[in-house]
Amino acid sequence: MSTQVPRRVALITLGCSRNEVDSEELAGRLAAQGWELVAEAADADAVLVNTCGFVDAAKKDSIDALLAANDLRAGDGEAAGAGPRAVVAVGCLAERYGNELAASLPEADAVLGFDAYPSIGAHLDTVLGGATVPAHTPRDRRTLLPITPVERSASVNIDVHVPGHAGAGRPADGAADGGAARAPGRRRLTAGPVAALKISSGCDRRCAFCAIPSFRGSHVSRPVDDILAEAEWLAGEGARELVLVSENSTSYGKDLGDLRALEKLLPQLATVPGIVRVRTVYLQPAELRPSLLEVLLTTPGLAPYLDLSFQHASPAVLRRMRRFGGSEHFLDLLDRGRHLLPGLGARSNVIVGFPGETEADVDNLAEFLEAAELDAVGVFGYSDEEGTEAVALPDKIAEEEIERRRVQITDLVEQLTAARAQERIGSRVQVLVEEVTGGLAAGCAGHQQPDPDGSCVVRLPGPVAAGESSDRPGAVGVPGVEVGDLIEARVVATEGVDLVAEFTAVLDRARPQAGRPSSPPAEDRASVLVGRRGAEGT
Repeated sequence: MSTQVPRRVALITLGCSRNEVDSEELAGRLAAQGWELVAEAADADAVLVNTCGFVDAAKKDSIDALLAANDLRAGDGEAAGAGPRAVVAVGCLAERYGNELAASLPEADAVLGFDAYPSIGAHLDTVLGGATVPAHTPRDRRTLLPITPVERSASVNIDVHVPGHAGAGRPADGAADGGAARAPGRRRLTAGPVAALKISSGCDRRCAFCAIPSFRGSHVSRPVDDILAEAEWLAGEGARELVLVSENSTSYGKDLGDLRALEKLLPQLATVPGIVRVRTVYLQPAELRPSLLEVLLTTPGLAPYLDLSFQHASPAVLRRMRRFGGSEHFLDLLDRGRHLLPGLGARSNVIVGFPGETEADVDNLAEFLEAAELDAVGVFGYSDEEGTEAVALPDKIAEEEIERRRVQITDLVEQLTAARAQERIGSRVQVLVEEVTGGLAAGCAGHQQPDPDGSCVVRLPGPVAAGESSDRPGAVGVPGVEVGDLIEARVVATEGVDLVAEFTAVLDRARPQAGRPSSPPAEDRASVLVGRRGAEGT
């Protein structure tokens, strides 16, 4: 019998939902390699900080997290020697800057790139043993795979590790492909009903302001079977909504030799037992084919939602950004989407202060936002990113002016999105319950992406005595609403972009309850969801 004390590791995740998937891959690998996962960094032998390297603010947050983890082992008195013995940086900041980050941040005991993930446990053992793990040396990951997309799949997972692609559909390390040792390469770090599912990584676009392709690499799609297997595993782990993430979801399948692969995949994901909603994010407007738009907005079980990466509305600015379209094209796209599904939710991100942007361009952007009726908009001020084309562009705008424009557009967006939310008063929405407390259920409606887009609070009916009448729909005999239930509610008020609604019905329970039927069998779910989809926003 072994008396070895389990090694304990805590993971801290910064940045986007793609990083969350990567952290869960790391958690799965560490668990398989004999590590015990703990929630608190203070209780761990090693702390793994999954960093973000997107913009300056995210970089600062990542460095602050590394410093905070290091501070846990710098106590005095009775606390001396407590806390983690190793602090290790992984993720985008580590991949992008590698040995430069290690040299400037000695508080990190190691800085590891993506290719270190398969052996992450061994690297932590080395650090805890007092030895040095060489810092990652950055390289342009676009050069590691063939230029031709369809030639990439043979190279992936042989010489190049793609984070987040080692999910439940992959063989366990050392197992023959397709053998009995197939097991989750991912472990959930949160227990909520919403889970991110990575469908691809990397990007082949060359936007002038974006450094992500250089450290995330060329676009690589996950095989359909892997995605479906992981979706089924997530459902078994309690997930009810899948948020499909990538750097560019509309490119899914181009390296698999099928440009319509996403159109075929989405209906399959929507019928995975236990999953009530599938949401696709990171859509490129220039790649959103009419047939894909139709699938996204007419398939039962898919969220009534478009996450569109506009970045600006001025054609002149967009050309300098190495992007396509403009306000006229974008408004037409939104009109076509609303023709297919009235009341759909739409969000985007925009950048102000790009080199050469004029006041007329800012006015163009403002006019577009006023006409677009978006439910949520992220507003960013431009900043130079090392290694991008925009760094060398002329006509740079002063930081003070960029901030003024960011505040101007942000203020406008707050007014417009609040007004858009008010337009939903009186409509019925479908809310996936993420929390129940004090007679209220909180979650997101179909047009709200969890975290960035606001939320919906639903007032639940109180108990009604036997024989007592009530005018509240669904009040009599309704059992308690629980986390993971999909419920219908009528919007009665707003608070900014957030909705306040009154409960009307339970559409799909998270688990069977005594005396009540469970969710419909898979063959019946499509017809049920068709009816639900038609009710959303009416």
